[in-house]
Amino acid sequence: LCQSRLCVRGQSACQPEHLLLSYFVCQVFPSQDPLDRADFNAVEYINTLFPTEQALEEAQIAIQQLFGKIKDIKDKAEKSEQMVKEITRDIKQLDHAKRHLTTSITTLNHLHMLAGGVDSLEAMTRKRQYGEVANLLQGVVNVLEHFHKYMGIPQIRQLSERVKAAQNELGTQILADFEEAFPSQGSKRPGGPSNVLRDACLVANVLDPRIKQEIIKKFIRQHLSEYLVLFQENQDVAWLDKIDRRYAWIKRQLVDYEEKYGRMFPEEWCMTERIAVEFCHITRVELAKVMRTRAKEIEVKLLLFAIQRTTNFEGLLAKRFTGCTLTDQKRPESPLDPTNPFLEDELGEDPKKPKVPDNPFHGIVSKCFEPHLYVYIESQDKNLGELIDRFVADFRAQGPPKVGTEEGGAVLPSCADLFVYYKKCMVQCSQLSTGEPMIALTTIFQKFLREYAWKILSGNLPKSSSNSGGLTISSLLKEKEGSEAAKFTVDELCLICSILSTAEYCLATTQQLEEKLKEKVDKVLVERINLTGEMDTFSTVISNSIQLLVQDLDAACDPALTAMSKMPWQSVEHVGDQSPYVTSIIMHIKQNVPIIRDNLASTRKYFTQFCIKFTNSFIPKFINHLFRCKPISMVGAEQLLLDTHSLKTVLLDLPSIGSQVLRKAPASYTKIVVKGMTRAEMILKVVMAPHEPPVVFVDNYIKLLADGNPETFQKILDMKGLKRSEQSSMLELFRQRLPTPPSGADGGPSLSFSTPTPEQESSRIRKLEKLIKKRL
Repeated sequence: LCQSRLCVRGQSACQPEHLLLSYFVCQVFPSQDPLDRADFNAVEYINTLFPTEQALEEAQIAIQQLFGKIKDIKDKAEKSEQMVKEITRDIKQLDHAKRHLTTSITTLNHLHMLAGGVDSLEAMTRKRQYGEVANLLQGVVNVLEHFHKYMGIPQIRQLSERVKAAQNELGTQILADFEEAFPSQGSKRPGGPSNVLRDACLVANVLDPRIKQEIIKKFIRQHLSEYLVLFQENQDVAWLDKIDRRYAWIKRQLVDYEEKYGRMFPEEWCMTERIAVEFCHITRVELAKVMRTRAKEIEVKLLLFAIQRTTNFEGLLAKRFTGCTLTDQKRPESPLDPTNPFLEDELGEDPKKPKVPDNPFHGIVSKCFEPHLYVYIESQDKNLGELIDRFVADFRAQGPPKVGTEEGGAVLPSCADLFVYYKKCMVQCSQLSTGEPMIALTTIFQKFLREYAWKILSGNLPKSSSNSGGLTISSLLKEKEGSEAAKFTVDELCLICSILSTAEYCLATTQQLEEKLKEKVDKVLVERINLTGEMDTFSTVISNSIQLLVQDLDAACDPALTAMSKMPWQSVEHVGDQSPYVTSIIMHIKQNVPIIRDNLASTRKYFTQFCIKFTNSFIPKFINHLFRCKPISMVGAEQLLLDTHSLKTVLLDLPSIGSQVLRKAPASYTKIVVKGMTRAEMILKVVMAPHEPPVVFVDNYIKLLADGNPETFQKILDMKGLKRSEQSSMLELFRQRLPTPPSGADGGPSLSFSTPTPEQESSRIRKLEKLIKKRL
C-alpha cells in the first residue's frame, strides 16, 4: 500500500497517518489498476508487459533515444544562457555609464550654482542686502554639503573657504549693526526697529547659533538696563514693601516691546518671554542681595506680602508664556481639598475635568526668599503657641461639654481648628519651599501636636479618686443609694468620651498630615518626615480614656462585690430573686454604659474595647470575691449560682443594654463573657456537690473546673466549710487524682483540661433553674 499511487504524500516511506488515510481512500474509491490489487504479482505483471525478448530490446532502444533527446535539449539550453549573459553585460555597462553621466551633470550644475551663489553672497553682504542674503545663504550652505567628499579638490576647497569667510563677515557686520542701533551703554535707545535689522535676524538664523544668542543677549541687556538703575539696592523702591513696582515696570516694558519691536525679531525667538525670564533672574539676584543687607528689617507680614506678590507674578507669567525658553521646569503644587484638610485630593476630582497645567515659572523669583523663611517658621511657632493657649483658656472658660447637647461626646472644636491651621501653613510653606523649611515646619507641627495632646486632652481628663462612695453593706442590702458609688458624674463621663473621640480624630488626621507632608517635601527629605511618636501619644490618650471609663464602672461595682463576700451565705434558708448586690451592679451598668455608648457612637470600635476591658477586669474580680464567700450552704450556693447566671445574662447584653436598637454583641466579647462566667458557675457547682465520697468529689472538681492548682482546690474546700483535717486528706487525694501531664511538660500545678462547651453549660444551667423553681 505504501508504494501505491494512492499515497497522499508520494513518498516511499509514509507516516502511519498517511497509510491509514490511503487505506480509507482505497476502501471508499476502489482502484482498477493491477498495481493496487492485494494479490499483485510483479513477475506475472512484467511478463504481461514484455512477453518476448524482442519486446525487451525495443524498450531498450526507446530508452536510448529518449536519453539522446534529453541531451540535445540540455545543450541548447546552455547556449541560450550564454547568449543572455552576453546581452545583459552590454546593458549593465550602459546603465553604469548613464548613472555616472547623470552624477557628473548634477555635480557640474551644483558647482555652477555654488560658484555663482558665492559671488552673489559676497556682493550682497557688502551692500547689506540681508533679505536676499537670508534665502541665498541657506541655499549655498545646502549646495556646499554635496561637495563634502570633494574637499580634496583645490577649487572646491577654495569655494568652501569663501563661504565661511562670508558667514563670518555677515556675523560681524550684523552684530555691529545691532550695536549701532541699540548701544549697550546708556539707558536711552537712539535706534529702533527697521527692515534691515529684521532681515538681519533672518540671516542670523542661518549663521552660527552664537550670533543669534549674542544678538538676543545684547538686546535684552540694553532693554533692561533702565531697570538696574531705577531699582538699585540703595533706592527706596528696591525694598520689599514696594515690590509691586518692580512687576509693574516689567509689564509696561513688555507692552512697549510688543508695540515697537514685536515684528523685528522672528516669532520663534520668543523674545517677549526671554525678556521676562531675564528680568526674573535679575530680580531674584537683586532681591537676595537687598535682603541679605537688611535682614534684620524683615518681618513675617512683609515677607509674606512680598512672597504673595511674587508668586502672583509667576502665575501671571505662566498664563502669558509657555516656558519654552527655560531649561529647568518644576511641577506646581496641586491644590488641597477644601472640605477636609488631609483627605486624598483624587477623591474630589472630576475624571473628565482637565488637570491644571504645570507652572514652569514657579520659584523663578520666589526662590530668593527661601533663606529667610526662618522668619516665617518662627512666626508659626509663636502663632501655634498662642493658639494652644487660647484653646486652653476657652476650655476653662466654657467648661466641658454638657450632656444632652450636640457637643456631648463629640470631637472638640479646637481639634478641627488646629488641623485647619496646619493645612494652611503646610500649603503656604510648600509654595515657598519644598526643602529644609518644610522639615522645620514639620518639627513645629510635632511640637504642638504633643502639646495639644498634653494640655487639651490628657490635661482635662477627670482625675480618678480612691473614695468608694461611702456605701455600707446594709445600704446595699436595702437596695438604697446604689448610684452614689459612681465616682464620675455624667458630665465627666461625657467629657472623657469627647476626649477619646478627639484623640481618635487627631490620630487619623495626623496620619493623613504625615502623608501630605511627604507628598509636598522633596523626595530626598521624605525619610525625615515621621509623626509616629505623635500618633503614639494620641493612642496613649485613647487607652487612658478607656481605662478611666473601665475603672469608674469597676469601682462602682466594688462595694456590691464586697457586700457579696460579707453576706452570711451559710445561713441562707431559701433561694429567692437575685440578691441586692446583683441589683446594685446591674443598676450601675445601666447607668454608665448607655451614656458611654451614646457618646462613643462615632467610635464604635473603642466602645467595644471598653466593654472587653471592663469584662476582663470585672469577671476575675467577681471570682475572687466569690472565693471569699465562705462557708456556703447548699441553698446559699444555689442563690449564688442564680446571681451568677443573672450577671452573665447582663454582661452578655452589656454592649446594647438600654438601647432601643438591639445589636448583636461582637463574637470576641461574647467569648470572653461565656468563658469567664462559666468558670464562676463551675466553681459554685463544685461547691454544691457533696464531698462524700471524696474520690467522686475530686474527680468532679477536675472535670468541671479543669484546674490543677492546689490553691484553687483549697479555696473550694474553704467555701464548703470543711475542717482542716478533712481538707488535708482531700488535698492529698487531689494530688493523686491529677491526670499525668503530657510528655515534655514541666509537671507544674497548672494543667490543661478540656472544658465543657457553652451549649453543655447552658443545658446544665437550665436544669439548675428547674431545680431552683421546684424548691421555690
